[in-house]
Amino acid sequence: MSKRIKKGDTVMVTAGVSAGKTGKVMQVLTDRAIVEGLNLVKKTLRKSQDNPQGGIVEKENPIALSNLMLHCPECKKGVRTGALKDGDKRLRKCKTCGHAFEG
Repeated sequence: MSKRIKKGDTVMVTAGVSAGKTGKVMQVLTDRAIVEGLNLVKKTLRKSQDNPQGGIVEKENPIALSNLMLHCPECKKGVRTGALKDGDKRLRKCKTCGHAFEG
């Protein structure tokens, strides 16, 4: 099964605290994705040799793929995508303007 969202894509969040914001996908998990700078949570770190101070760190939490839409640079909004065959490669294209996404 091919994913509609891949690592390196720019996506828009459709639901939750970060709704309406855009960011770059850093990692895609099974049914969730980690988006750079979005859905931040505070995590406490225990003192260790690697982190002698300990403290509180902000990090990105995964967001469900169902709450993400691919961001089209031409439409400047979150869009649905369709499949486009280019020889033996399968491309994703914007349903609104037809912009083809690489990868």
